[in-house]
Amino acid sequence: MIDLHYWPTPNGKKVTILLEEAAIPYRIVPCSIGQGDQFKDEFLAISPNNRMPAMVDPEPVDGGEPVALFESGAIMIYLAEKADRFYPRDLRPRHEVNQWLIWQMANQGPKTGECGHFRRLGESQGDQSYAVRRFSDEVNRLFGVMNNRLYDRRYLAGDEYTIADMISYPWTVRYEAYGQDLDEFPYFKRWFEELSARPGVQRGMEVGSDLSVDTSKLDEAEIARLRALLYNQRARPAPEGGLL
Repeated sequence: MIDLHYWPTPNGKKVTILLEEAAIPYRIVPCSIGQGDQFKDEFLAISPNNRMPAMVDPEPVDGGEPVALFESGAIMIYLAEKADRFYPRDLRPRHEVNQWLIWQMANQGPKTGECGHFRRLGESQGDQSYAVRRFSDEVNRLFGVMNNRLYDRRYLAGDEYTIADMISYPWTVRYEAYGQDLDEFPYFKRWFEELSARPGVQRGMEVGSDLSVDTSKLDEAEIARLRALLYNQRARPAPEGGLL
């Protein structure tokens, strides 16, 4: 059984969608990012970037020691290979999937995350209008990239539903919060509605709904604590006595 260190954010939901779609047994290990679980030594041992999700497979297919992984893209490749589903074996279609997987990790996720950050921040930290416009336009551009890709393909990597679609979907769900109108992107909208109707996607998106925190109900002191914990992080000092 896979142990998934998880909190219900888009990055976590990418992995739960795959676990549900592939019917891989798993156990959720809550990683409360609002309480600082991502900075605990036991979590850093498997996720040195202090970000979730992270995964431990105690029963890898090679029969060896447990496999621990961080980064959602790496986790999804591993799980898809383990299940032998949603990740083509042949060279060309596999690399079609790889490029869209990397596109999501390098472009869609980070830029959409920045968009959400600055739109949530509002004026509490000064004038954010440039940042809001900059990243809202970038999300619009990325939706356009997907729209153009999907005009003659059913899915991002071709005619088959793969982890390239699963990894991209959670970052599109809150499109209105990112200032986007799906009617501007008809081919993207067709893809979005098809994935939204999949039972495996629905189950994956629902995982951890009981863990979510409604930040609108937090007082100013708690919001300030969360911002101090999550924003403007700097390097953690390395232990002494290492290789120099």
